[in-house]
Amino acid sequence: MKINSLLLIVFSILISTNILGQEKKRIFDIHTLAFYNLENLFDTINDVNKNDEASPIMEIKFNRSGIYKEKVSNMAKVISEIGYDFTNRPPTIVGICEVENRKVVEDLIADEKLSKYNYGIIHYDSPDRRGIDVGLLYNKDIFEVTNSNSHELYITYNNTSDRSYTRDQLVVSGKLDGELMHIIVNHWPSRGADETKRMAAAEVNNTIIDSLRSIYKNPKIISMGDFNDDPFDKSIKKILGAKKEINEVGKNDLYNPFEKILVEKGIGTNAYRDKWQLFDQIILSKPFLKKNYNDFQLYKAGVFNKSYLINKKGKFKGYPYRSFSYGTFTGGYSDHLPPYIFLLREIK
Repeated sequence: MKINSLLLIVFSILISTNILGQEKKRIFDIHTLAFYNLENLFDTINDVNKNDEASPIMEIKFNRSGIYKEKVSNMAKVISEIGYDFTNRPPTIVGICEVENRKVVEDLIADEKLSKYNYGIIHYDSPDRRGIDVGLLYNKDIFEVTNSNSHELYITYNNTSDRSYTRDQLVVSGKLDGELMHIIVNHWPSRGADETKRMAAAEVNNTIIDSLRSIYKNPKIISMGDFNDDPFDKSIKKILGAKKEINEVGKNDLYNPFEKILVEKGIGTNAYRDKWQLFDQIILSKPFLKKNYNDFQLYKAGVFNKSYLINKKGKFKGYPYRSFSYGTFTGGYSDHLPPYIFLLREIK
């Protein structure tokens, strides 16, 4: 394995054994992977091919350009800090949603808080009527993209299949420090839509996963995104079959570490009617669960919920500190908090 010493951050763990009076130190290559709903990261230019005039920033009458710059800066601040306390760098990979186009993503990674980390972008225009897309940011010095594509959502009624004009599912394959893995980025139909649409989106996920498994032996697959469902809802539990406990995960099953985080710790990523929900999740295939760390394995999952991301006052005190409310820019961040995972691999 080739290691760029200027870019690789290692994490040391002292194990309990004592050999000849000296503690043995294990050194790991560690990376943060995250997902962030950027809450309507739209530019200030009216696109006649989209319904972007209904976006929150277009409803604001004054200082749109200044607000846009502040919004971008706020999003860059959050991304730059996810996992930083543990790894001393921002995430290697970040799935994103609620972005209008590639240009707003380019503005995001050009912000001074992210520009030095050499992020690349994977983005396809989705047919969503609101004009919002998903995308992927990746550190080009660490993650090498080998393939990417997007998958449309079709809904079947009475044996007729019709395309749903919502966000496509983005699939990116690539090598993390030389190790192949596959990432699906999702933003499933909203809670305002019939539940069957999210179940159909889960079926698209299953089709993608089955296809990867037909090509690769025991592939490492991560499905991340705003699923607009909690970990215990039908789309996640019944259709994807994501398990809460590692010991329940069979060869072709998926593991969802965020179910425990919500059910046992009460931690969520978004709130509604004074109740935490956890719509934003990162779900993994079984090959990430071996715990021997000879290759990249799941070490820990969490929700990035620093205090500045939480509203301190008013009607929505305790909720995520969102950017837009009642036709104004609040100076906040997003109505969702970002989930993250750490992947570890031991350096021999």
